[in-house]
Amino acid sequence: MADKEPLFARVALIGIGLIGSSLARAIRSKGLAGEIVVQTRRAETLRRAEELGLGDRYEADATEAVKGADLVVLSIPVGACGAVAAEIGPHLQKGAILTDVGSTKGTVVSDVAPYVPEGVHFIPGHPIAGTEHSGPDAGFASLFEGRWTILTPPPGADPAAITKLTEFWTACGSKVDTMDPDHHDRVLAIVSHLPHIIAYNIVGTADDLEAVSKSEVIKYSASGFRDFTRLAASDPTMWRDVCLSNRDAILEMLGRFSEDLASLQRAIRWGDGDKLFDMFTRTRAVRRSIIEAGQEVDAPDFGRHPEIARIKAEDGD
Repeated sequence: MADKEPLFARVALIGIGLIGSSLARAIRSKGLAGEIVVQTRRAETLRRAEELGLGDRYEADATEAVKGADLVVLSIPVGACGAVAAEIGPHLQKGAILTDVGSTKGTVVSDVAPYVPEGVHFIPGHPIAGTEHSGPDAGFASLFEGRWTILTPPPGADPAAITKLTEFWTACGSKVDTMDPDHHDRVLAIVSHLPHIIAYNIVGTADDLEAVSKSEVIKYSASGFRDFTRLAASDPTMWRDVCLSNRDAILEMLGRFSEDLASLQRAIRWGDGDKLFDMFTRTRAVRRSIIEAGQEVDAPDFGRHPEIARIKAEDGD
């Protein structure tokens, strides 16, 4: 029996950081493309991607990378998507699917759509998966397994192209959902963007403390602060662009958070133990729901002890 035909003849990965390199590995392991083309402008990054064997062809020029590709994935910071789309637009082949992996969708749609030629299917996407690490060495094929990928197809998008891109992400291990770009940005503002901003702020506050030395903060880091530092170690370029591109939704969620924080501050000041207990009980239930939904493992160290996580993954938990 002949081997199954790959889903795409040629996939061009524009950018080869955590998501791009994980996609390259997943595409290779699942046989999803006849050819993988890796593109990045930095010579040392491109050279490292080649050393790792992430692609079949390597290009510094994005226009060369996308020629003949039937799937093009923008795996770059959202702030760069518009400029790259303007560059590659004239070189995209008719019938190709153009997608991205950015954490915001509204600005990606407005920045990229004007440069998409007739006959090319632009379907923005966002795999909700990642770690605090970046670069081509950071990726791994199982990054998307059991995680959600959200697609935000524009009105009138080709149903066959949506189905094919959904099949691609499903093959990479993702569960796939679709939603409106603005709704996506509001949802991600609370589940991803706000937690990262709070983490950056808390770690920054600790770094600025005069009464406590930096060595003490590091030496005595308990699980709470340590977990914040994991988020705060994320790629600065990416998170700068996220804050700027999803400004309105983030500011709205920051406003809600500030109000809730003021209420918590009052409860602590006035010794309102009942209110504190009720709040902590409610939030503990949210944590349990996340575990039950399969988006985290119920293990010590918040499921991030490497050996425990590895064993549970191997056991299929």
